[in-house]
Amino acid sequence: MSDTPPADDPGVRRIDSSVPHSARVWNYFLGGKDHYPVDREAGERIRAVFPGMVDITRQSRQMLVRTVGYLAREAGIRQFLDIGTGLPTVDNTHEVAQRLAPESRIVYVDNDPLVLVHAEALLTSTPEGATDYIEADVRDPGRILREAAGTLDFTRPTALMLMGILGLVADYDEARDIVRRLLDALPSGSYLALYDGSDTDPAYVKALGGYNAGSGATPYTPRSPELIRGYFDGLELLDPGIVSVSRWRAEDNPWGEPREVACFGGLARKP
Repeated sequence: MSDTPPADDPGVRRIDSSVPHSARVWNYFLGGKDHYPVDREAGERIRAVFPGMVDITRQSRQMLVRTVGYLAREAGIRQFLDIGTGLPTVDNTHEVAQRLAPESRIVYVDNDPLVLVHAEALLTSTPEGATDYIEADVRDPGRILREAAGTLDFTRPTALMLMGILGLVADYDEARDIVRRLLDALPSGSYLALYDGSDTDPAYVKALGGYNAGSGATPYTPRSPELIRGYFDGLELLDPGIVSVSRWRAEDNPWGEPREVACFGGLARKP
């Protein structure tokens, strides 16, 4: 790992570099620099079975950019709760939102100590807006909401972003309950932006199975597009509905003509 923070940094002391972490493996696939040998080894094992993994990481990142762009430009959203942030890379949520609306306020949430170490890159807000970072687990929505309320006004419409994180919650009913509890705290006019790995590509499912069995990291569970659709129950789903991330409003996709990848999601408004 390059640019490693000092060993006396309290976040570094809590990082287990002997076990891969999904945020660091994802960062490796995106071409970032914040990963350890164990993460690169896990990533290469996945890529050996499923070379299309890099496409998924890039296409999902582009869906995030398009989603935040729509919310800030067209939906008038000025508050974002981004859970499962991952490591800073190009076009983080606050960068996209504040380019379009400098007054936007963003709270990032992740449970990886390494993300905390690099949180300074996520806290470079415009003077008009605000950013904050919470170290918390997606399985603790009560804590997330309590701490995020210091930066976000939950009487105003807010975008809840759960990008690729719910596959780490093995029990589907628990994952749906997490979404429900978070949305219950948000007013009408708020949005849910969500994608997750899908079971639509057998090679992807096989690669994840090998990763889950051999890495020692938190297992990731791919789900069907129908189950991913279930997270949006009771919401007003925007066109084009639940689709591969590569095909969600992909007119400006920089990687050319979009083909389906094994990661599905969508965007919906709370009535």
